[in-house]
Amino acid sequence: MNMRHAAARFLVAALIGLCSISASGVVVRLPRYNVSVNEVSVSGLSSGAYMAVQMHFAYSTTVRKGAGVIAGGPMYCSEGNVMIAEGPCMADTGSRRLGYLLSVIRTWSSNGYIDPTGAMAASKVYLLSGTLDSAVRQPVMNDLRTMYAQFLPLANIAYKNDLAAEHAMPTDFFGNACAVKAPPYIDNCNFDTAGALLTWIYGPLRAKNSGPLSGVFINFDQAAFWGNADPAAHGMADSGYAYVPADCAAGQACRLHVAFHGCKQNAASVGDAFYRNAGYNRWADTNHIIVLYPQAVRTAANEYGCWDWWGYEDLNFPAKSGGQMVAVKTMIDRIVSGYSHVPFNCIDWFDSNAVHVASGRAYVGPGQQVYAVNSNQYLGAYSPLAYTSVRNTSAGYFAYGRCP
Repeated sequence: MNMRHAAARFLVAALIGLCSISASGVVVRLPRYNVSVNEVSVSGLSSGAYMAVQMHFAYSTTVRKGAGVIAGGPMYCSEGNVMIAEGPCMADTGSRRLGYLLSVIRTWSSNGYIDPTGAMAASKVYLLSGTLDSAVRQPVMNDLRTMYAQFLPLANIAYKNDLAAEHAMPTDFFGNACAVKAPPYIDNCNFDTAGALLTWIYGPLRAKNSGPLSGVFINFDQAAFWGNADPAAHGMADSGYAYVPADCAAGQACRLHVAFHGCKQNAASVGDAFYRNAGYNRWADTNHIIVLYPQAVRTAANEYGCWDWWGYEDLNFPAKSGGQMVAVKTMIDRIVSGYSHVPFNCIDWFDSNAVHVASGRAYVGPGQQVYAVNSNQYLGAYSPLAYTSVRNTSAGYFAYGRCP
């Protein structure tokens, strides 16, 4: 690409970003960027931590670099039961049945419900549990470390469990006192969690930007990533946010980190506190990292705007077929589709389920029911009269709905 075209791309991207932060309510289509799927990672706090773990296990062939987990617990800890979620998986009121959870994960890995766990072996995991955390007790995080050690070398797992921090995102520049559990659930603990986890996952990084950021924030359309264009019915907001460094907007090769907020920490609850002040953007700005901040939303079944880790939105919540999981996966697919070496254009088809199966986009499961290949999303009965839309968002990955 010549310098003239590169400059033009940068100007357009910058203008889009500036519009999204200067004009109230302006929401844009999530752009494509020059990001390799080999450079994707996730992290999160609280329910966002559980979501990050789910994404890492379910999409291990996509989330290849690894995960950061602040105050979370084992994959499928809740077993789809809110009482287990609030008890053993948060307050440590009983066993988390780790042996059973490991057997479930191995079964899911073998039958395609989640990606093969072998794909996680080269990734890195950073865990943080505050000694004062009154919401997710340290024994819960201890079990997560034990679980990860079944699939990753111990040398790939970092665990910080000596910080006197409450249930919040610890930073070194913003938030409440470190012993406080209160909105926006970001505490100034004189510890840079975002920097620690990004450095562990990606290796040595350039010094963070402690001055004004060079990039832009975009407010992007999340509804486009739902097959029925109705994310609010499934616990997700109509729009999300992303921080895009100037070099990434200009088309340079970059990385992608997905950061999941915790309960009561979405933009509708705390404004821009999390996506501006959780600490990620300062490191992203100097290290070619785009940070995606998807947004959950309050619903009747989810009064605190948590990510789904106990089944309020979908019985398939921890798997490749889970509604929120598919939505975030296709956001990742959209961003990495601009990778200069392997560009990918989303394609969709509206056809009968019989044709989808015959064309390799879907398969027939138990009871002559049809499911999309790889995402395992339910499409309906195997019939030439049952019509659905199916989209191909990345190589070999098909999901319900139209392309963004």
